[in-house]
Parts: sequence; C-alpha cells; structure tokens
Amino acid sequence: MYDLAGADPSVRFSPYCWRSKMALAHKGLAVETIPWRFTEKDSIAFSGQERVPVLLDGEEVVTDSWNIALYLDRTYGDRPALFASDEARAAGFFIKRWAELQLHPALVRLIVADIVQILDAEDGAYFRQTREAAFGMSLEDYCRSREESAAALDSCLAPLRSSVKVTGFLGGETPNYADYIVFGAFQWARCSARGALLQPGDPLALWFEKLSALFDGLGAKAPRAFA
Repeated sequence: MYDLAGADPSVRFSPYCWRSKMALAHKGLAVETIPWRFTEKDSIAFSGQERVPVLLDGEEVVTDSWNIALYLDRTYGDRPALFASDEARAAGFFIKRWAELQLHPALVRLIVADIVQILDAEDGAYFRQTREAAFGMSLEDYCRSREESAAALDSCLAPLRSSVKVTGFLGGETPNYADYIVFGAFQWARCSARGALLQPGDPLALWFEKLSALFDGLGAKAPRAFA
C-alpha cells in the first residue's frame, strides 16, 4: 500500500492511510507499506488518480480509503467484519462525512503549519503553495487563532465524546471501521503536529489510547515528527 510519508520516511501521517492500515490489521492481513510523497504522483499514475492510499492486492488496484474498506469486507468475508451489517455501513458512511466535513477542517486550523515543517523541500513547497492558495493566506496566519480554533474543535467533538463515554466505541463493545475513520484523524495530528489535542481524563483520550494499543500497538508505536 502506498502510504503518505514526511521527509523522514518513518513518519506516516495521512488520516486516510491510517484508516486503511487499521482496517487491514482488523482483518488480520499483513501489508507492506511504500512511503509516498505529495510530489510523487507519477509513481501512482497506474491507479488512475493522484492520492493515497493505493492498495495493491495481487492484480487488484483499489483506491480511496472507503473503497478499500468495502473491498476488504467483500473479498475477505471470512475474516472479522469492518461493518457487521448494512446498517453499520450506513452509520459508518455518516461518520466518514462528518469527519471529512467537520472534524478534519477543525484539525487543519491547529496542525497545518506544523505539517509543512515535516516535509522535504520539494513536498514542502508544493504543500505550502497549494494550501495557501486554497486558504487565501499563509499557513501561519491560518493557524494563528489557536485558542479560538481549539474551542471550535472541542465543540465539534462534543457528540463524539458523549457517544464513546457511553458505548466505549462507535462500533459498540468493540471497534469497527467508523472508529478507524475518526482514529485516523487524531493519528494524523499525533504523528505530524506539536502538542496533544486530547487531555488526560477526556473520554476521547481513553478511546484513542485503546485504539492505539490494538494490533500490537500499531498506532502507539508509529513515530511522531515532534517529540
């Protein structure tokens, strides 16, 4: 699987790639990850698009983290399900939309100025140019109102926090792909940005720690760009 990396190839920080790595581990499937960077689009041109993750499974080429999850359940139905039912899949799709439309933008306000610092020169220039064109300002200015952005993130997380406090996981007693979607977002911040976004005692911090410890500590052992 092609997996987004920083200048240090051991730092893997894409929220979408983390979803897929957790999904593969959930299925008990070993995977070789290939470090990939924003400016290496030619290396995945065979996939017909320009983003990771790209999963190669024999002759199959699967792109997009959601499609990868569906593919894994369809192809490896004899292994633990990412979605136990059609209803769970529909609920997971809602979580996907919420994460991408609400949670990710709230996190970007806090971490994007750090991300550019973990990239090599070519990737950093590309990342800065494309993101600043989208934001209409420098990355540093975009992240300047940290206290306000932290409050906005906390408000965004309120329904998630109250849910996992009662159910333990979005999947119920055990995690499913909906948990991995949200885990990917927090692992993105953990691996690529300074500081901690979740405070000790927060039900979400406990939830994240439990997920990080799964699969022989797959998430917990992942290198961070900043100590």
